[in-house]
Amino acid sequence: MVTPSVPRIPLDKVRTWEQAIAWRSEAPSPLVFTNGVFDLLHPGHIEVLDMARRQGAALVVGLNSDASVRRLKGPTRPVRNTAERAAVLAGLEAVDAVVVFEEDTPLELVRALSPDVIVKGGDYNPDTIVGADIVRARGGRVVVVPLVPGQSTTSIIEKLRG
Repeated sequence: MVTPSVPRIPLDKVRTWEQAIAWRSEAPSPLVFTNGVFDLLHPGHIEVLDMARRQGAALVVGLNSDASVRRLKGPTRPVRNTAERAAVLAGLEAVDAVVVFEEDTPLELVRALSPDVIVKGGDYNPDTIVGADIVRARGGRVVVVPLVPGQSTTSIIEKLRG
């Protein structure tokens, strides 16, 4: 178990599914889960991750693989590859583990990790968040964090393109 006073090596927080499941059995509770693409990290992402971490004792982030992102966002995304996005997320103090998933949704990852809390940004409805029913059925909570106005990866990309 990691103590707050000992610096963590960021890439050690990037875990395979098997490693994440084993870590889950030793992770402090409540375990919080969020997921996303996290392509170009911006203040809106930081707000969701920070608020997610405040909901429990440990935060695991499910990260869409490159193939998953292309299916969901189109052929020009992601801007940063899976390894780069995972490394950036792992470097954040709020994040305790990062797990990549290949599917279009994190449903199977939520089933595998059995989080106590699931958190998403304010563009989601609590009743339609993937895995919310699983978390609630176990007595857990679903939290929606309000969006930070004017923050989106799409708007950043559009601005860069001019």
